[in-house]
Formats: sequence, structure tokens, C-alpha cells
Amino acid sequence: MALRGTNQEFGRPYNRRIVLESIRRFGPIARGEIARHVGLTVQTVSTIVRELEEQGYILSVREEPKGRGLPPATLRINPEGGFAVGIHLTPLGIDAALINLSGDVIESAHREAPNAAPDDAFEAIGAMVAELTGRRSGGRVIGIGMALPGPFGVEPMSFVGPTTMAGWQDVPLRERLTAVTGLPAFFENDMAAAAMGERLYGLGAKHSEYYYLYFGVGLGGAMLHDGSALRGAWGNAGEIGHIPVVPGGEPCPCGNRGCLERYISLEARGRWSGEDSDWVAEVAPIFRNAIATIENLFDPETIVLGGLASPALLEQLAASAEPLHNSVSARRDRATSRILVAQGGQHTVLRGAAALAVSGVLSPRFGQIFTAKRQSEGDLLKGGDIAA
Repeated sequence: MALRGTNQEFGRPYNRRIVLESIRRFGPIARGEIARHVGLTVQTVSTIVRELEEQGYILSVREEPKGRGLPPATLRINPEGGFAVGIHLTPLGIDAALINLSGDVIESAHREAPNAAPDDAFEAIGAMVAELTGRRSGGRVIGIGMALPGPFGVEPMSFVGPTTMAGWQDVPLRERLTAVTGLPAFFENDMAAAAMGERLYGLGAKHSEYYYLYFGVGLGGAMLHDGSALRGAWGNAGEIGHIPVVPGGEPCPCGNRGCLERYISLEARGRWSGEDSDWVAEVAPIFRNAIATIENLFDPETIVLGGLASPALLEQLAASAEPLHNSVSARRDRATSRILVAQGGQHTVLRGAAALAVSGVLSPRFGQIFTAKRQSEGDLLKGGDIAA
């Protein structure tokens, strides 16, 4: 992804974001190299770098000279410069992690909480965050990000069925999160948070145009374009789990029949009494068709298969799609496989959720300048531009 800055004054938060992102991706890196990467002047980059250094978010290191003159100082992320908390709420329970600026999971915790009601969930989250941050003396906690199942704001689909958070309609997530933790709060649907985690810390760092297929309690995905997830008009793009694929098939809580996630998801696997291999063989034709559908819709470099299922189960699913159908992705000049299996598991979602807080607090999105109204509308679990 080519990050480009802007010399407009209102673009200062955006410039801060792309400079920080360049240091994270390419560090150790010199100021002049950053300026060439992002299209800003060295003076502008130096001003931003000075701020980030003073605040402890980046480190400046000068290597020992090997000849005449001093080599330029290089910049890198300071892992201990701050921490963020990632929360993943599912119909099965709550996971939390304390994550540093390099994306390393420092501490993690899990609570069994099937179909938790909001009051119970926020009480548990408050206790988990206090426990995680209390284990580590020193170091500022920047904020908290939470990932939870979508879709958002669709009455017949958002809060019904075993793959959604029933009873969470109109919950003011940011307000409740901040109230129980004292931290700036952000939220996102889990498939987009996982896609962000994969882009920052996993296979996605090597690709700019790929589809992240999220295998969770339900099934969803996100198309990453130039390193950013395509969101849709109300932030629900990627809900492929509710594409009807089997005419007259199993009834889905969304009101349709034969939806994809009724056959391919952790919830679907849980209703199968046999071995993993038997279940994979049963759903392989449906999965193969889904892969071809994604490829023809989005023309991705590759499809990254990830989520909450074990890497072993995901590997079985990926293998079951062979031979892949013909599609626009069946190119002779391919440099990578059409399906790749991510290895991050639950930590990918938590890293993505924590990254929401880091990005939201340190480097707000350029688009946020123009979408303040939609951001305020998104404070409730209804939809809109929900990530900061």
C-alpha cells in the first residue's frame, strides 16, 4: 500500500498516522526515507517525528559509524511506549489481551460467558482489564478496542440467532467500555478487526489486495483494498455468511434458508456429531463454491482463511477446496496460492481490536474529519462508520 501525505493543515492527524505507520512497517528507517515513502517534506516528517519521540512512541537510534561522518539516525517503534487492550466478545465468551505497540501479546485472559447480557459482560470486562493492566507495573495504557459479531443495525439479522449477540441492541458500547475501564474506547465487527490484525501482523503485510475469510461462530469476511477494509454504506460489507447457497436448505435465524454460515462456521461444526474430517468432506462442495464466488466478486491476490477455528481445521478446509473452480483468480502468472491459511487464531482478532485503540488515539483516520456525524451515530450498536 502506498501511503501518501497531505500538506493541508487539516491533514495533520492523517500525516501523523502515515508517518507512524511507515515507521512500524519499514523501521528502522531514516527521516528522508519516510519522506520519500509518504510524499511529505523532510521538515514536516521531522516535526512529526520529534513529537512522537517526545511522547515516547518511537525510538531514534544511531549506529556506530563505519567510515567518515555520522550515519543518519533511524527510527523504530518503541514497543514499551504504550499498550492497548483488545477485547473479543462472542456468543461463547470473552477474550482480552494487553498488547504493546509492536503487536506483541503481553498478557491475555478468557472468561466463559455464553450469551452474556450487557451488564454481565461489561462487569467481566472491567475486571479482566483491571487484572491485565494490574499485572504490569509501568507503561501507559492508551485505550481499549472491542470486536464483536456483526452485522450491525439490521433488525432481522443483527440480534437474533446463535451467531449474534442477542440482547445487545442499542447498547452504547463506547460509553459503557469507558465507564468500566476509564480508557478511550473503540469498537468494530470481529471480521474487520481480524482482517486489520492480519494486515498489521500476519500474512496481510505482504499483500495489498486480498480477501480475509473469517471463520468464527458465524462466517464473514473483508476485502482489503490498498491495505484498508472495504466497509459498505453501513459498515456491514463482507457478511457472506448470509448468502443463500442451498435452495430450500436449513432455515437461518436471519429469515432466509440455506445461508452459507449454516454449513460453514464453528456453530455449524458444533452441530455435527462426527469427526472434523467427516464434516469437512460434507461441506467441501459448498466451500469450494464459496471460494469461487469470492474470487469472481473481488478479484483478490489471494484469500486468507483465518478466524477462531484451529489452524489444523482451516488447513483441512483449504485442502478440501481442491481442485478449485475456474474463476478470475485462475491465472497462469500467479505468484501466490489462491488460498492461504493464517496462523494467528484468536490473537489476530485481539491485535486488530487493540489496533483500533492505537489508531484512534494516536492517529485518527483522515476520513474521521469528514464523518463526525456518522461517528456519533455509530456510538450505539446500530451501524454507521463504527471504527475510529
